[in-house]
Amino acid sequence: MSWGTDLWDQFENLDKHSQWGIDFLERYAKFVKERLEIEQTYAKQLRSLVKKYCPKRSKEDEPRFTSCLSFYSILNELNDYAGQREVVAEEMGHRVYGELMRYSQDLKAERKHHLQEGRKAQQYLDQCWKHMDNSKKKFERECKEAEKSQLIYERLDNDINATKSEVEKAKSQLYLRQHMAEESKNEYAAQLQNFNSEQWKHFNVAIPQIFKNLQDMDERRTVKLGEMYRCFAEVERRVIPIISKCLEGMVTAAKNVNERRDSGIVVESFKSGFEPPGDFPFEDFSQNIQRTGSDGTIGTPKMEGGKPDPKHAVSRTKNKLWLFGKKPKAPTLEDLSHLPPEQRRKKLQHRIDELNKELQKEMDQRDALNKMKDVYEKNPQMGDPGSLQPKISETICNMEKLRSEIHKNESWLAEVEGKHGSRSERRASADVNHHAPHGRESPEGSYTDDHSQEHRSPPQPDPHEFDDEFDDDDPLPVIGHCKALYSFDGSNEGTLVMKENEVLYVIEEDKGDGWTRVRKQGGEEGYVPTSYVEITLEKNSKGAVTYI
Repeated sequence: MSWGTDLWDQFENLDKHSQWGIDFLERYAKFVKERLEIEQTYAKQLRSLVKKYCPKRSKEDEPRFTSCLSFYSILNELNDYAGQREVVAEEMGHRVYGELMRYSQDLKAERKHHLQEGRKAQQYLDQCWKHMDNSKKKFERECKEAEKSQLIYERLDNDINATKSEVEKAKSQLYLRQHMAEESKNEYAAQLQNFNSEQWKHFNVAIPQIFKNLQDMDERRTVKLGEMYRCFAEVERRVIPIISKCLEGMVTAAKNVNERRDSGIVVESFKSGFEPPGDFPFEDFSQNIQRTGSDGTIGTPKMEGGKPDPKHAVSRTKNKLWLFGKKPKAPTLEDLSHLPPEQRRKKLQHRIDELNKELQKEMDQRDALNKMKDVYEKNPQMGDPGSLQPKISETICNMEKLRSEIHKNESWLAEVEGKHGSRSERRASADVNHHAPHGRESPEGSYTDDHSQEHRSPPQPDPHEFDDEFDDDDPLPVIGHCKALYSFDGSNEGTLVMKENEVLYVIEEDKGDGWTRVRKQGGEEGYVPTSYVEITLEKNSKGAVTYI
């Protein structure tokens, strides 16, 4: 079917249809634009979501739990997925929307050209018709004038009263009108023949060609839309393999969640290294009751002069052992002695590993500088060897500082490992020799065995008050003394206020938690930071272990 032959008289309708086709193409282009904007917004929101739930972290805060690692892996895959949505938006914008808009402009220009050609052909045909119509009207008019002149002549010729001159004049007028009518007839015939010829060309040549061009343009527009529909789908299909990999990565991350490993990490993170608490022995409060010699019991030794010995003073001070309450916040110390043994050991080991890495970097830099210096010495034109000496000296200085730090931390680590091992051995020995474990609560809120105090009675909770406080009716023996290097405010419960250079009695050693239990001259007891005091232990003192 051809528009030129079948629609020869539908110029206006074809004008409207071609305009509708371009409008439809632009409408689809607008649809693609809104779709790619949705993709862009979706990708942007996904990236914002990933950024929100994957904040920047320091190296120490890096997650170790498999559930956290899997979640961050999922976030990374989701970030890649968002990238693929951005690719879809970009491809749609470039290959579909941009192409449609360029093609629309070309169609508009082509349609305008074809319609202008059609209008020009129509205008020319209209002009030919006007010439033909004017010649026809002139011919009609001249014929009427000739007929009128003939009637006048015939009337005068038959009138006996008419003069000869009047008859001759009428006859001349008749001949003139007949001649003009004949000329008008010839002109009308020529114009009619020309119009018919132009009209045939118009409807059989010009208009069919113009309409055929419009038909080709519309068919190309339809084909282009089909191509853009397919390209629209291809853009989406092209990213499906990568999106599938992202989803597979999420599934793999889900499979990597290991509850056993996470439980082990919890143990590794929070294990203090302290031994579990032992049983509390029975406290005999009847020792101070007067007994007769027949009782066969050994009475409590009386104190001379009725005054208590400050080394063995009976203190009614209630010492908070933090079993149920909040433990005092220990000051952060360089040797990490404020931490439990296990945590301190891990922190020190981590610090040593980091220092070794830094030392290795410095050593590599030193070697590189020395090689460069050798090259400069062999080839002076490449550079001055002396210019590298300050940097080499600085690197060597840094290496010495790092070695010093490593040695210091290794000594602290050896101290922690030594204490941890000896504590376990002493615990086993105490269980065998005494058959009754003695326990105390550390300032960190966990119990440790007190193997060095065989003659102390562990505190018992007040049966009338459940306030996690303990009374020491039988005081601990003095095992040494200490001198305060710094002042300590003792603002937390269970701690003791001390001033700089103050001398105190040591009644319980530091068990690896960074705290030492001391007693003042007035009998008041409490804990002070071990790093704040200089301790001197008494050898072979009663109730104390001999330290070498």
